[in-house]
Amino acid sequence: MNMLQDVITYVRRIVKTPSNASLSDNLIIDYINRFWLMDVDARVQLFDLKTKYGFQTTPGIDQYNMPLYSIQTEPGAQQIASFPVYQGFMTPAYVAGIQVPFYTDRSSFWNLWPNYVQTLAPAAVGDGATTNFDLQLPFFPALAGHVDINGIITSGVTSDPPVTPTFISNIPSTSVYSAVYITSVAADGSTIVVADSGQFLTADRRYGLLMTPGQAPFGNTALGIDGTHPNGTYSITENTVNYALGTLNVNFPNPPADQENINVQCYFFEQGIPRAILFFNNCITIRPPPNISYLVEMDAYLTPAAFLSTAGSIPFGYMAEYIARGAARKILSDTGDVEQFQFYEPLFREQETLVWKRSQRQFTATRTGTIFSDLMGQNNFGSNIGST
Repeated sequence: MNMLQDVITYVRRIVKTPSNASLSDNLIIDYINRFWLMDVDARVQLFDLKTKYGFQTTPGIDQYNMPLYSIQTEPGAQQIASFPVYQGFMTPAYVAGIQVPFYTDRSSFWNLWPNYVQTLAPAAVGDGATTNFDLQLPFFPALAGHVDINGIITSGVTSDPPVTPTFISNIPSTSVYSAVYITSVAADGSTIVVADSGQFLTADRRYGLLMTPGQAPFGNTALGIDGTHPNGTYSITENTVNYALGTLNVNFPNPPADQENINVQCYFFEQGIPRAILFFNNCITIRPPPNISYLVEMDAYLTPAAFLSTAGSIPFGYMAEYIARGAARKILSDTGDVEQFQFYEPLFREQETLVWKRSQRQFTATRTGTIFSDLMGQNNFGSNIGST
């Protein structure tokens, strides 16, 4: 059975356009995709789309963006991209097989795991002429800067986090969350600020690229190099920070004034097995930062983004009529056929109820939890981190 062709045929019956000349199959598939991708997950949370998300942590990295689907192509060569693989995450959450607390509220999470900026002694002293300095972080390993999912999408980078030999200038300033700052004062009294960019060096991914922070939308700029490389081209020893070893090199845009302190600020956490997870701004933050790779697992709802371009593209046959009526509903709305739209609307709602009923049966099959629900010895008691 060619399920996709059946859906296309059914859409044609509803909108009364049997000819491919007046309404092409490719355009119908586009409407099907728009309903399947943009509407279904917002209208109903289907049990069949409930799944598990798992990933391996990177030592020292505490923030991980939601994964995005790769660019996919509809018939007619129309490309659609930037769809999250998952609609969102929820409990239960596990690290290395042990359940950990899961937060979506930042205040509760940061109250337990605050980001302290360490009290620092001066790392160096300016002389009014020198711009290039080799410095040492006061604490290490230190947390790394981060580029959020909007920055990844906007810039079109191919890796997350961004890995590059040269500074990527089209990442929005509002998408960069720096974790290392180097500050001083210039001869004219202005404050000099350099920060890490959330971008990492292709030659060695332990090194983060430094930048001069600027105003939104694209004010962050690369640091100049002291004569050996063009502006914005980085090497391990120039304008980078090694988070693991605490070493950094900076070429200030202006020389720090004579006898002015050069201060280095960073976030520091003792690394270990993660004991808590925060999901906010489409980003997973874990504390403490991992010292090795750990498997993180969470429940999730899959975004239905397997684009309908092949005969086997509809995963669940029972949804075929619902998808067809949803796509036809969009076509009737766009063409302004109000009479037909109103006539078919109750039938669309009926199909949505029937599709939802299947998921409802699964959700209601689970007993509401109480303090007496779990059998003694069967709830990982004693190693449930965060339990009271």
